[in-house]
Amino acid sequence: MRPGRAPVYGPDLQPALVLCWAVLRAPAGKLLAAVMPELVPMLRNEKALDITDAQVEQLERMSAATIDRRLAGERAKLLPRGRSHTKPGSLLKSQIPIRTWAQWDDAVPGFVEIDLVGHEGSNSSGQFCFTLTVTDIATGWTVNRSVPNKAQKHVFAALQQVISVFPFPVVGIDSDNGGEFINNELFDFCQEHRITFTRSRPYNKNDGAHVEQKNWSRVRELVGYLRYLLPQRKLVSKTRHGAKVTKTHDAPATPYHRTAADSRTDRKAANRMNTEYRKVKPAALSRQILSLTGRLETLATAKQPAPAKPPVNEDWNRRPNRRFSNDATYAPSRRY
Repeated sequence: MRPGRAPVYGPDLQPALVLCWAVLRAPAGKLLAAVMPELVPMLRNEKALDITDAQVEQLERMSAATIDRRLAGERAKLLPRGRSHTKPGSLLKSQIPIRTWAQWDDAVPGFVEIDLVGHEGSNSSGQFCFTLTVTDIATGWTVNRSVPNKAQKHVFAALQQVISVFPFPVVGIDSDNGGEFINNELFDFCQEHRITFTRSRPYNKNDGAHVEQKNWSRVRELVGYLRYLLPQRKLVSKTRHGAKVTKTHDAPATPYHRTAADSRTDRKAANRMNTEYRKVKPAALSRQILSLTGRLETLATAKQPAPAKPPVNEDWNRRPNRRFSNDATYAPSRRY
């Protein structure tokens, strides 16, 4: 029997690979492989990675399939969770046009999708915080802000603050049909600032696919985690052959690189982003986020539990002498 092929990557490379994966909040192999040539030198300069030049070369050339295979055990420890709190808004629907997921596919930077993520801790009773997610469709640039509840005034104030710190002007906003977005305040604001305001179709979450993706990667995995360096792939086309749908994506790139490479991006905004990007220290940022989320978890567990919803009163249904159903069923008609 012929001996098997010698492993290309030894076990000594595993800790460095896990660190790179953890710093970027557990991305898929295709995304991690794309950013490795940039991430590894940054972590090495930051003294977070103590590896040889040969190991640097191995990490930078490691394929996506190999990364997924070597991280399968770590990924198995992650558990998905999520809950929706969207309630339909009834105001202004006739004045706000509907947009589907494909209609802004070629949008310039500045057309954004917005959504709220609830942090109810599996109990929706009482008041709890939400995270506002604002994602640029063209570049994937995402900004998050927390709000104490879904009240219109809090959501609108957070959205205004996000718009003020976006690296390029926001020229279009697309939301779901929740009353926290479909209201006169936001509608008038968009009219005043000449911002296109659209909404998704009810019960069609795919219409907000860009922001829904960020709800998971930027919020749901762990509150407050950011992904400044994580690349993403954008859907280029979909082809249907009978029941099979084939999707084609472009090459992975970070929101920063997509924005900087877009010829329609304002040069002043690009220069500001370049300056900030050179200051990013991934390992230190990850440690800071872990510290903040640890404090957040401590505060959450120390709070009094939310009041449980009162149970349904079933005593009436158990009364033996109740005749309401029979009376209603067999009473003679009063129509003449």
